[in-house]
Amino acid sequence: MDSHVEHAADAAHASIRTYLVVAVILSVVTALEVGTYFTPWFRAHFWVLFWVLALLSLFKFALVVGFYMHLRYDAPLYRRVFLFPLSIAVAMTAVVIFLTWTKFRFLT
Repeated sequence: MDSHVEHAADAAHASIRTYLVVAVILSVVTALEVGTYFTPWFRAHFWVLFWVLALLSLFKFALVVGFYMHLRYDAPLYRRVFLFPLSIAVAMTAVVIFLTWTKFRFLT
């Protein structure tokens, strides 16, 4: 028997109520992101704004992937196949941000 079928039979999927709760949480986090962006204090402190928005976006991404893509209920192999390229993309993004920041820091 396929390991995916065995794993799927063991794990119960979330109920409709769970999906609605996740949707409400995503809506609240999106409202927080928009409110944060338009708050003058955050606009004046760019790096604080950047990290707050990055963390809120990461939280939303984890919720969407975990619940709506059903990654939480799939076989562990699928999770690894998804997370390995994702970790490479996050590392590359961090390097580009660091290099851009150091370039502009030395130019000023």
